[in-house]
Amino acid sequence: MRYAFIKDHAGDFTIRSLCRLFNLHPSDYYAWLRAPKPARQHKDDTLLGMIKQAWLESGCVHGYRKIHQDLHDLGGRCGINRVHNLMRNDGIKAQVGYRKPRERSGEVHVVTPNTLAREFNPSKPNHSWVTDITYIRTHEGWLYLGVVIDLYSRKIIGWSMDSRMVKELVLDAQLMAAWRRKPESRVIVHSDQGSQYTSYKWQEFPEVHGLARSISRRGNCHDNAVAESFFQLLKRERIKKRVYLTREMAKRDIFNYVEMFYNPVRRHTANNLLSPQEFERRYKNEAEKCLLNLSRFIAHTRALSRVIRDSKAPLDYATAIALRSA
Repeated sequence: MRYAFIKDHAGDFTIRSLCRLFNLHPSDYYAWLRAPKPARQHKDDTLLGMIKQAWLESGCVHGYRKIHQDLHDLGGRCGINRVHNLMRNDGIKAQVGYRKPRERSGEVHVVTPNTLAREFNPSKPNHSWVTDITYIRTHEGWLYLGVVIDLYSRKIIGWSMDSRMVKELVLDAQLMAAWRRKPESRVIVHSDQGSQYTSYKWQEFPEVHGLARSISRRGNCHDNAVAESFFQLLKRERIKKRVYLTREMAKRDIFNYVEMFYNPVRRHTANNLLSPQEFERRYKNEAEKCLLNLSRFIAHTRALSRVIRDSKAPLDYATAIALRSA
């Protein structure tokens, strides 16, 4: 510790004066300086370089848990506590942000009920979506952003930006979501009680596209917590680090965050530390495997039924199992 202190402050004081402070001879310090690093130190230095690279690629956002998962995906073998200690000692930490809003109960909407009822973890994509609006400060004035999020994977499936907070803002975002996903069954679309979401055009839109509306209780942001959480992430991880001179500059940066980082790269604890795109891709692969197994089972069952129907004598149990597994 004494030698390390001398090394850290060698630029501010002379080596001889620092050694005199600790009652050391300068030759002892230089001998320590020339001594080879232990193998553990070399491994820590290599691992710290990989940690810094993964942290920078996340936009200086990820904490030690997600960094550990990044290293694991790259083939690195290290414990999560070792990653935590190295990041803490080097001053690398996750992006932390805004205070949580107060909870207010509020009243339900007089026309549309709160159908979602805070069921934020559906079992499949295109079961329930949430939508909301936020604003971004620029030197030209406010830029308003409307998004639509699939609750299954937390993926942004629709977005729109405008200089005014009008009903077309939410309609364009919803139209993008409907065009991208093309849901085959009725989807719950949840929003707050903003004037854009209670307009006549918004009320007509879900009926035309086969969607079911759901609206939060008045003044209760927790009923739409997933959308609020995304806006908090966007402002914490990207917007508060930037100064936007124009709305066009803000649009380009937000597009980069959503389409180039959030959807394909950013890990989510709700997705078992997978990105939204990867989480949906794995669901699709599992669904295709189940469908393939089901079709094989149906084909074997039909073949077995034909064999039993065409045979003159009934099959014993062992023969039936053998035919089914063939």
